[in-house]
Amino acid sequence: MSSSTRLLFLHGYWHGSWCWSEVTARVAAAGRDSVAVDMAGHGLRARRPRSVYARPFDPQAIATEVSPVAGVDLDQAGDLLVSQIKQVGRGSPVTVVAHSMGGTVLTRAAEQTPELIDHAVYLTAFMPASDLPAIAYIDMPENAGELIGPSLCADPATVGALRLDVASVEPDYRQQLRSAFFGDVAPVVADAAIALLTPDAPTGIALGTTALTRSGWGSIPRTYVTCAQDMAIRPALQQKFIADADAAFPDNPTSVVALDASHAPFLSMPQQVADIVTAAG
Repeated sequence: MSSSTRLLFLHGYWHGSWCWSEVTARVAAAGRDSVAVDMAGHGLRARRPRSVYARPFDPQAIATEVSPVAGVDLDQAGDLLVSQIKQVGRGSPVTVVAHSMGGTVLTRAAEQTPELIDHAVYLTAFMPASDLPAIAYIDMPENAGELIGPSLCADPATVGALRLDVASVEPDYRQQLRSAFFGDVAPVVADAAIALLTPDAPTGIALGTTALTRSGWGSIPRTYVTCAQDMAIRPALQQKFIADADAAFPDNPTSVVALDASHAPFLSMPQQVADIVTAAG
């Protein structure tokens, strides 16, 4: 990968392009071009359920209101990312850095258009095996102790989304959100980030699958950045993603970089993340 390769940053569920601001500033200081984009159903493409912000609070409404992004699926998310890669790359391949569920979208886009991706960086991200949906990993033994499931305030099958009560003022629940995402982030910054989270993450993205091939996703150099304090994607599950990928494509092993970080190293250690992605490959 040459130093002129553009970097494209893709966030995970509930987040938006805003979460990369501390990293992209440092990437720019290193002389690299980068762009952070919004995933389908997130950021400026998000549509928020009324029940999350309605007062007085109605727990029945938040548990049953169908999500306005319930129709967003992996096909749409993958197609959007491909279009964003084409726009950012302007005809040349780019390095894509994906966080959390953004990894599932990166995998889809990489399989569809491997010629557009110079390097794939998975930052404590879902990196699902061929024909396996990301949602299948959530309840695996390797993910025991994760705090996202206990934080959901609605049945995803009912509302079509994984819903968080980001407007809650209940102290224990807010602390659970901090622990799930931002365990090593300063509390004032964590609270600011929670206020920016989108309540609904479309279930369809996690339900989608991608058939991986040697000439597609399997041909792209990849780096996986593990996070030892992650309470959303547990360290053992991160290792499973790496091991499964290497078993499926042994001629293209995963490069691994370890951080002693929570699920949000872009906030807790942005310089280290910037250094990793600018040196990837």
